[in-house]
Amino acid sequence: MVVIMKAKSSEEDIEHVAEKIRKMGLKPHISRGIERTVIGAIGDESLLNIEQLEAIRAVDKVIPVMKPYKLVSREFRPENTIIQIGNVSVGGDKVAVIAGPCSVESREQLMATAREVKKAGATLLRGGAFKPRTSPYSFQGLGEEGLKLLAEARDATGLPIVTEVMEPGQVALVARYADVLQIGARNMQNYPLLKAVGKIHKPVLLKRGLSATLQELLMSAEYIMSEGNHHVILCERGIRTFCEFSRNTLDLNIVPAAKKETHLPIFCDPSHGTGKYDLVCPMAKAAVACGADGLIIEVHNNPEEASSDGDQSLTPKNFAKLMHDLEPVAKAVGRRL
Repeated sequence: MVVIMKAKSSEEDIEHVAEKIRKMGLKPHISRGIERTVIGAIGDESLLNIEQLEAIRAVDKVIPVMKPYKLVSREFRPENTIIQIGNVSVGGDKVAVIAGPCSVESREQLMATAREVKKAGATLLRGGAFKPRTSPYSFQGLGEEGLKLLAEARDATGLPIVTEVMEPGQVALVARYADVLQIGARNMQNYPLLKAVGKIHKPVLLKRGLSATLQELLMSAEYIMSEGNHHVILCERGIRTFCEFSRNTLDLNIVPAAKKETHLPIFCDPSHGTGKYDLVCPMAKAAVACGADGLIIEVHNNPEEASSDGDQSLTPKNFAKLMHDLEPVAKAVGRRL
């Protein structure tokens, strides 16, 4: 249920309604728009006395939210959510680009790549310190040492850093270093982890599971937001299909579909979505063309020597060309890089 306040309602009016919702046994979530404030009533809606709420003079109307996801839905917040990460705004007219290596391997490798992607126009730096791999014998990341190197790269370049957290017990550690916490595809429905990142006040990049539906992705975002963290960025990273010529199938349909259902920003990851470096650039352009708010691109200063995902990593030179080629695409759809 959402309570739509009348235009120019005072803070006292808003708090009065919020307190009324609390007394009815539900949790109020306040969303301030440009013209109006919307208050979501989260919990058992059978406890709500709608007539009492509608009788409050500052209340315009009370509307039931029909979707299973409440806080995530457009019904709760009609306006797009814009998330601020340092000096980077995500969800506005500027397309954000996260770039960097799959794994943090060494100071030299990370610093060289970070400087190159910064020079080419990337807005955030990615790198895995903890690496969930299909094989237990593959490189698993440098752990906290990798986080320290990412923080060092941020200090050197000014780029906010994005890195993955794999379990609830790691959240505090990763949040100490990272600007954005990534939930990987295999953890999209790790509900204890979703609740844990929901209790912190840092943006979360939530990747779609390998076979997850749009509703399942949005319900996972709801888990995070229900704990109080409304800074959630969705990410399409490819799903498992019958396609045999690429690692996954980058499902670009989900971008406009998500835009219709939710106010949250959505990114695309053409690196994991294709698994092949020569497919990354065309799909990155297609993602921007269909409305993605940002991209995640794997870039390595020497892909042949990469400890993970070298096949899908762009060289710094190819990344710079992609950034140049994306400019007219973004402009054509009313966006900018």
